[in-house]
Amino acid sequence: MVEARSAINLNYRHCDSEPPNKDFPLKIGRNQPCHCGSGKKYKRCHGAHGGQPKPAIRQEQVQRFYEQFLAKEQMRKEQQGLGRPILSAKLNDRQVIIVGDKIFHSTKWKTFPDFLSDYLKDLLTPAWGNAEIAKPLAERHQIMRWYDAYCRYQQISILKPGEVFEFEINGLVACYLGLAYSLYLLHHNVELQARLLKRLLDPGNFQGAYYELMVANTLLRAGFKLTLEDETDGLTKHCEFAAVSQTTGRKFWVEAKMRSVAGLLGRTNADGTSDPNPISHLNTHLNLALAKPADDTRLIFVDLNCDETNNGSGKPSWFEKAVRALERYEARHVDAKAYVIITNLPFHRMLNERVPIAAVPFGLNMPDFNRPGHYRLSVAWKLKQQHIDAYKICQSLERYTNFPSTFDGSLPSETFRRDGSRVVIGETYVFDNDRGGIVGTVTGAVVLEDKREVMITFSAMDGKTYLHHMPISDDALKDYKDHPETYFGRIQPAGRTYKTVYELFEFLMETYTKSSREFLLTEVQKIPELSGFDRMTNDELAAIFCERMAAAMDQRSRRTK
Repeated sequence: MVEARSAINLNYRHCDSEPPNKDFPLKIGRNQPCHCGSGKKYKRCHGAHGGQPKPAIRQEQVQRFYEQFLAKEQMRKEQQGLGRPILSAKLNDRQVIIVGDKIFHSTKWKTFPDFLSDYLKDLLTPAWGNAEIAKPLAERHQIMRWYDAYCRYQQISILKPGEVFEFEINGLVACYLGLAYSLYLLHHNVELQARLLKRLLDPGNFQGAYYELMVANTLLRAGFKLTLEDETDGLTKHCEFAAVSQTTGRKFWVEAKMRSVAGLLGRTNADGTSDPNPISHLNTHLNLALAKPADDTRLIFVDLNCDETNNGSGKPSWFEKAVRALERYEARHVDAKAYVIITNLPFHRMLNERVPIAAVPFGLNMPDFNRPGHYRLSVAWKLKQQHIDAYKICQSLERYTNFPSTFDGSLPSETFRRDGSRVVIGETYVFDNDRGGIVGTVTGAVVLEDKREVMITFSAMDGKTYLHHMPISDDALKDYKDHPETYFGRIQPAGRTYKTVYELFEFLMETYTKSSREFLLTEVQKIPELSGFDRMTNDELAAIFCERMAAAMDQRSRRTK
């Protein structure tokens, strides 16, 4: 039974109890409504008669805790990436963070970006920073010019000192906090070599070290394990570092090159170009990268360091020019094989503007990777799985400017604003209404974005299922949009819109690749024109099944429209 109730007077508060039954006497808080339905507080009703024995743990509880753990962990990874989690703890009023083999602590850090700002100052040392500040602004190191602008940006963004505030991620924030976060990730997941810091503080070497850190940041959050090369060995050539995928186990040798432009990132007319052509140095960078010895697959990043404009098709203005240049290079170097990712991360050119991120992945002498053409859905999916590491790298690059705000992966709306509008599936609450209150366990919840409210179903002690609506705050709605599949404490599919039939196909594959072989064989054997199913893998069977299902759904959608 579903009983629709008005949302006007609805509130709820968390309840540690669950509906009691004969097998499981539950502990109820002294000030919570008594489970007998008398309307009295528990301490003035059954709680006044000796209380209850300590409950045993049921399998349902274990399953609920496990589901909540998985949801929380996925939410944390969505914020922090796939590298080592942030190691932090709150001791009294002091936030403690462990980075690599160092311990940092402060009473001032309320958000993770607060820590990042102080972390960068500590790495560069106060002595170096003070020496730079003593110089005229135009003569300071690039990092200290960003620092000066970042402090000014904070001053105009902070409405009330001491409170947590939000500001737009513009180019300045991407440069300053992005550098700090990249150093933190390398320090926390691998090691922070003294030589890298020395290069970073040298204006002539800053650009190269800066871009290498951006690449390392991207790979670490994509779930790669990095191995740094011996930078003190000047006798042999070697790549920047090696990266091993946790997804496939493949090893890549990584090179990172950025076009040097006079007047930007410490470059001068002596070591930077004034040529406006964004691909002016592309061949040179590829030659240098391919000249390094590599026993495994090469992964080459090249940043064009140019202004970002759109050609009207949604692609960067340099897109066609870069792809044609890569195709010509490929035709001349038939033995060269590498994943090449052309990027343009012009944050330093657009300090006061919204941040654009553009990248073009290209498989040098890999004709089955990211090439235009017509493919069956199942074939396109199979090709993607063969190159899944490159796809994950590009997904991580898209999220380069997403910085964690909390230390433990919790929701900002709950951590900073104590927002109480989120319910967790499987938990029990007291839902207040005009008749006093109903104790119920949440069985489902959905956000109705257009109405800015949450629709909740819960099971009450009387055995009935109730339906309630409650408003959702702006902050909580933002958190829901960031984590739609885990927001309610359980991993569950969220409403999606599909721009292409392939996106629909991938969604179906997420479900049906988990199906039993018996089910898949039963379904695909209904296709009369196909045979040889017994020799196919489960993934191949699922791909055929989902391909036909997606096509049918797409045709129905077109007829409806």
